[in-house]
Amino acid sequence: QVQLVESGGGLVQPGGSLRLSCAASGFTLAAYSIGWFRQAPGKERERVSCIGSAAGVTYYVDSVKGRFTISRDNARNTVSLQMSTLKPEDTGIYYCHLRSYWGQGTQVTVSS
Repeated sequence: QVQLVESGGGLVQPGGSLRLSCAASGFTLAAYSIGWFRQAPGKERERVSCIGSAAGVTYYVDSVKGRFTISRDNARNTVSLQMSTLKPEDTGIYYCHLRSYWGQGTQVTVSS
């Protein structure tokens, strides 16, 4: 059974940092590209970042470039998203996504 489980969300002040993790089970993560999406209240879900199966291939939406870093640990079947210099507009539910599978999401709230 394929499963993606996110963790690491929370409430943080503007300028702060959070590290999200996605634990995958039911398949070998190393063979796939995997991404992070987010959905803010009243907005469509958007792709934030993704990392390819090949080393060094990454994508970031313009609004997070230079602030977020995606990484993967194939031995542990996990993908992480290090988020720094967070802004209120980063608020939303963050989802891990692989092929047709989605995690349940983790809430990130950036507020003073």
